[in-house]
Amino acid sequence: MTNLSRRAFAFAIPAVPVALGSALAASVNTAKARTADPKALVPSAQIRIGRFTVTALVDGFADMPFGYFTGSTPEQVEEGAQAISAAKPGGIRFVFNQYLVDDGERLILIDTGPAGAMGKTGQLPGALETMGITREDIGAVIVTHMHVDHLGGLVAGGSRNFPNSDVYVDRRDVAYWTDPAKRISAPEFLKPSFDASLELVRLYPDLQAMDGERQIAPGVSIIDLTGHTPGHIGVRIEDGGQSLLMVSDMLFPVVHPSNPEVGFLFEQDRPAAQIMRERFFPRAAEEKALVAATHMPFPGLGRIVADGGKLRWIPAEWAHQE
Repeated sequence: MTNLSRRAFAFAIPAVPVALGSALAASVNTAKARTADPKALVPSAQIRIGRFTVTALVDGFADMPFGYFTGSTPEQVEEGAQAISAAKPGGIRFVFNQYLVDDGERLILIDTGPAGAMGKTGQLPGALETMGITREDIGAVIVTHMHVDHLGGLVAGGSRNFPNSDVYVDRRDVAYWTDPAKRISAPEFLKPSFDASLELVRLYPDLQAMDGERQIAPGVSIIDLTGHTPGHIGVRIEDGGQSLLMVSDMLFPVVHPSNPEVGFLFEQDRPAAQIMRERFFPRAAEEKALVAATHMPFPGLGRIVADGGKLRWIPAEWAHQE
């Protein structure tokens, strides 16, 4: 279960890295969203991966207390955040990035954010609206795992909010998060995820429960990143010798990638999650992979690089790359 698939690194990286080549066209659009907060700004960032247009959107943010990070003391985490001017009064800021993939025929959304279930969130519908897109236009939603901050937008308000979407999620997560016995024994902070998962199954009876790695559409593949949850997955977008790997909760701001032993309170299998990070981080650096991560600072695009024997995160040069 903890073996890291070679497919996760079959990027076929071109000689000129994608983020620096002419194939990466980028733009930014910051507009006022029609959300509960009329002053909220909804940013978006758009890049090209071969024939795909990938747009990074954001549902909002929440600050995670320094004590939520396992494998390190709160003081150590806070010190690391202060060293890079990333410490907030409430801890470390987690952004909730989502990624909209347009292959020219269908819109595929990767995760839907917490939609008000935590933090200052609920901006995704407004972000789509600024692009002239409604939730009815989305043809598929891939849920990277069944924590409420990744699937909340699908079920907010007890409604099927993406009525025309095929919904994909790993079968292992479906089994885990809909198990009544596991909900009873779970800590209180995880129970909203169990409840949202039950709502997902109820509202989307045609849900596609996936077994292992597979292709969702030409150039859109699922990879296994189990550990954070039993069915934690990533999504690889690949076309024309260019790749983008969306790794969901494999990476957290401040602590990663330099400290793979540091985990997070919400992880279901901490040893497995650590093993996955220890294998993934150096391999991603070796492959010069372009990565997208849900909770890294917007737009969550970057690379892991080796620097003086340490691994660090370098944001991708996504803007003005024509």
